[in-house]
Amino acid sequence: MIAPEALIKEARTGAGLTQAELARRLGTTQSAVARLEARGANPRVATLIRAVEATGHTFDASLAPRRSSIDETLIAASLRESPAERLAGFQSLYEFARRYGGQAFSRGP
Repeated sequence: MIAPEALIKEARTGAGLTQAELARRLGTTQSAVARLEARGANPRVATLIRAVEATGHTFDASLAPRRSSIDETLIAASLRESPAERLAGFQSLYEFARRYGGQAFSRGP
């Protein structure tokens, strides 16, 4: 996913426009365009569309399913275990964490 500020800058540079030229098309200042293109800018959707269209591009948004960051196969495998097996696995991980968890922080450079 491309960030809004990068999208505006990409549209502007793709159209061969300077920030000042885009600002004139938008009826604003060059510094306002610079703020729109600054890292972390969070323009309203209407502003984003207006800026992109002022470069001669069209704004086209679509929805796509989000990929889960969780490995659902591990959850499914865990759910196939009996409660006793899950508890034994948890206890094993807990003991491992108690035994070795602090070592990463206690070693010097």
